[in-house]
Amino acid sequence: MPSKNKPHKTRLHNRNRNREPYDLEALINAIPQLKNHIKLNKYGSDSVDFSNPFAVKLLNKALLKHYYGINNWQFPDENLCPPIPGRADYLHYIADLLSESNADKIQKGSQICGLDVGVGASCIYPIIGVTEYDWNFIATDIDPKSIDSAEQVINSNPSLTDKVDCRLQKDPTAIFQGIIERKDKIDFTMCNPPFHSSIEEAQKGSRRKLRNLSGKKAPEAKLNFSGARNELIYDGGEYQFIKNMIRDSEEFAKRCFWFSTLVSKQSNLKGIYKLLDKVKPTKLKTIAMGTGNKSSRIVAWTFLSKEEQMLWKEEWKAN
Repeated sequence: MPSKNKPHKTRLHNRNRNREPYDLEALINAIPQLKNHIKLNKYGSDSVDFSNPFAVKLLNKALLKHYYGINNWQFPDENLCPPIPGRADYLHYIADLLSESNADKIQKGSQICGLDVGVGASCIYPIIGVTEYDWNFIATDIDPKSIDSAEQVINSNPSLTDKVDCRLQKDPTAIFQGIIERKDKIDFTMCNPPFHSSIEEAQKGSRRKLRNLSGKKAPEAKLNFSGARNELIYDGGEYQFIKNMIRDSEEFAKRCFWFSTLVSKQSNLKGIYKLLDKVKPTKLKTIAMGTGNKSSRIVAWTFLSKEEQMLWKEEWKAN
């Protein structure tokens, strides 16, 4: 069943554990139920039924168990199930970003603290960040149910215990305000912003995705946004969310080394660069990402001067 002759997924980061084609045999061994959702794809090879949300969730549970040693990953089916390879890539690129201030050496260990904006019920970024790099995390969300779910995931996996501090964001218009405390010193922030500006836009996008995967029109019954609304939808969409983030980042400029966010819509970049130009970061980076046929990018910025960056680096060494 393993697809040994297929090429690497070359668009993934070179440290990504899923650059190789999925070893379905090993993944089924990790989660036996996955076997019921394997079918031939259009190339005549065994593949997961990616048009079936339950099958996709089983696949990602298997990936976490087989590659990352996460045995307990339970969260409500109504919440988004994140694709593990793409989420891992974001963290690997953040590790590269931090290494630029550390003689190109990857920083591992609990002296590094990341802030995940919108951790979601799955807690995926902290899971991978802790497993790959032993970093600590502050995890935020505006949904109390998502915070509860993330905490259950953390408490169910000993490797995550005492590594992730979940904090509820009570103001839906704020990003860092009310979250970052005076005692906090954060090495990076990361975020996968809500993509859509309305439920109609979200439904249209999901129907298109399901149609591309299955070749069939997606019925209304398959589209349930009740629990995942905050994960998908924000008034003003991705651009407005990032605009609020840039505004807040200026206030916390000296308490965080790198601020970052995914930007899914390339059309938003021009406006985002203009907003950043107004707050005058000392450095701005755009990092291209790609998984499968989808392209995205990370936009990262810092307000620290070279001298402040050196002091931050010395503190890394001291810890």
